[in-house]
Amino acid sequence: MKTTKENVFITITVSLVVFLILLLSHTISENIKGKKKTISVGFVYEGDASTPYTGNFIQIQKKLEEEFEGKVKFYSIQNVSEKDGSIAINELINYGCNLIFTTSYGYLDDAKNFAEKYPEIQFCQATGDNANKAPILNNYHTFMGEIYQGRYVAGIVAGIKLKELIDEGTITADQAKIGYIGAYPYPEVISGYTAFLLGILTKVPQAKMEVKYTNSWNNFSIEKRYAAEMIDNGCVIISQHSDTIGPAIACEEKSINHVVFHVGYNQSMIDVAPTTSIISTKINWEPYIKKAIMAVMENKKIEKAVKGNVHGNDIGAGFDLDWVQIIETNSFLLPPETQSEIENTIQLFKKNKLQVFKGNYLGINPDNQYDYYNLSTGYEENKTQSAPSFYYLLDGYITIVE
Repeated sequence: MKTTKENVFITITVSLVVFLILLLSHTISENIKGKKKTISVGFVYEGDASTPYTGNFIQIQKKLEEEFEGKVKFYSIQNVSEKDGSIAINELINYGCNLIFTTSYGYLDDAKNFAEKYPEIQFCQATGDNANKAPILNNYHTFMGEIYQGRYVAGIVAGIKLKELIDEGTITADQAKIGYIGAYPYPEVISGYTAFLLGILTKVPQAKMEVKYTNSWNNFSIEKRYAAEMIDNGCVIISQHSDTIGPAIACEEKSINHVVFHVGYNQSMIDVAPTTSIISTKINWEPYIKKAIMAVMENKKIEKAVKGNVHGNDIGAGFDLDWVQIIETNSFLLPPETQSEIENTIQLFKKNKLQVFKGNYLGINPDNQYDYYNLSTGYEENKTQSAPSFYYLLDGYITIVE
């Protein structure tokens, strides 16, 4: 028979062994959880490197290919029409991708459908607005920069230029007419050109805007033709939510006989319109894409790995986290005070002290004239999602041209 001391010794020994096993098991589990694994990442692109919007993604992809060399395999499929998104996504799944980025709004339904079928694959949809709509999937995410901030800053710069033209007598205040090339009548586009106009109105309250839709994200000839028509119709500032340099080239060509200046999107367009393009803004997609890749490598939840304003499975940010950028200003065409105006406005955004969608304006729903929004109370854009939601036309200030 064992003595009491022997029993105590055995009990302590067994307890110690159990403790060590549990500790070792926990350590192994934590190491596995935090261990970076080799993964495959795929991108579906609506355009290619020649189109500014897609070109931004491709530049980021190439940069990350170098940074994650040997750790991440990258695949991409370019020039995929939105109706063919499912074909491209399925191809990336067959390549063995663990993470798939779909980069055009029209892909979002296909991306979510595939996410439901393949729960082991993470899907991230740029500019999407359906991550938090049923069914909510742990592997389906949406993301977008709060681009209304960049549009507003660009609008202030356009307003500064307009005011200069008025002050020097080149145009009169009632000739302060803006033309805007929009892709589709989506909230993303309407919110963008409204923020742009509101920036202009801080400098030239008499300004008015005409908008014409191309019904395509990427059509050089139509974008250029519409811009030229607007210039002929008296527009002295042309801007765009479309993916080519067509409007910028139209401005440069028309400037021989017209007073006109251009505001770009997604890339600097000063190289193709050096005497007319004054500023551009864009979304910087790198903070999200890089951190999402790292999260998948480390078996972490994407929304916990990426810094931004999180709304469920959706995340966005603005100037505060470098998700929105002013690309370049054409100092040769702008008054000296322009740069300080830009910097001061960006600082207000970073401190959350500027509400853009507010003022003595009435917004009318373009689909329902009886639905309106009084902006005197203010509208907080991106309050519940990263994709823009403002969907009203400023009554008396914006005209849709058919």
